[in-house]
Amino acid sequence: MKTTTIVTTEISIDELIELISDKLIDKIEHYLKDVNKSQNDLLLTRKEIAKYLRVSITTIHHWMEYEILDPIRIGNRVYFKKQDILDLVEERKHSNLTRLKRP
Repeated sequence: MKTTTIVTTEISIDELIELISDKLIDKIEHYLKDVNKSQNDLLLTRKEIAKYLRVSITTIHHWMEYEILDPIRIGNRVYFKKQDILDLVEERKHSNLTRLKRP
């Protein structure tokens, strides 16, 4: 026969609320970390990148030729990692470049 021991503890309502809040915050932070990671792993098309960066698709093509953008080819389709684009934008902000130029 299996026995189970139940231990009861007396705590105040405030302590209970704090315990529940801490657990909820941990769960929410874990969830948000997963969501942010999966969003940055998204693959975007040339059209989506052009719209986001407010440039033409021809410009995207040139940046691919000049190896400014690193495409991912799946079959005959071309994609880019969202994080790579965000990194490029951030790099551009810090380098004070007004335009991306050929190497």
